[in-house]
Amino acid sequence: LNNIGPAEGAKTDKTRKGRGISAGQGATCGFGMRGQKSRSGTGTRPGFEGGQNPLYRRLPKLKGIAGGMPKGRTKFNTVNVRDLSANFAENDEVTMESIKAAGILKPTGAQRDLPLKILGEGEIDMKLTIKAGAATAGAVAKLEAAGCTVELGHGIRNKWVNPNSRRARRQRMREAGELASGPPADE
Repeated sequence: LNNIGPAEGAKTDKTRKGRGISAGQGATCGFGMRGQKSRSGTGTRPGFEGGQNPLYRRLPKLKGIAGGMPKGRTKFNTVNVRDLSANFAENDEVTMESIKAAGILKPTGAQRDLPLKILGEGEIDMKLTIKAGAATAGAVAKLEAAGCTVELGHGIRNKWVNPNSRRARRQRMREAGELASGPPADE
């Protein structure tokens, strides 16, 4: 171990550009004689194609979340009625935590904070207590027909509203009777 070293040719010195003709790079250092790339300072920015419409502008944008837009993001973790009847017993309480524990959903990342939504596919014939963020009309009809108790609105966070915004101040004034009630003025 006391005489080990890198293999022959594995280590080479960095080429010193612009240090004369005898330095091995010739008079122009491999940059040619003219043009922006032969001058000192930075060249063109990444993606620049000399004024031609660059590749990143020629390609189409992707729709939804792939294009970086919030429209494509999911707002709920969804479960069908048939999954509830297959994984829960009579009189069980169905929440987002119990669904994770049963292994029906395994949300990761941002989906862990999303509320639960019940969809109406499948049938159910047992009584359950369901606490979800939302449910479709068909799912609520099937669950209530089976005798289930459905509580909606669990896990939904209200959007933050600036308490000092004009709309919020006018709403407080309207509630206090200081402002004539009517449609809110456009901002």
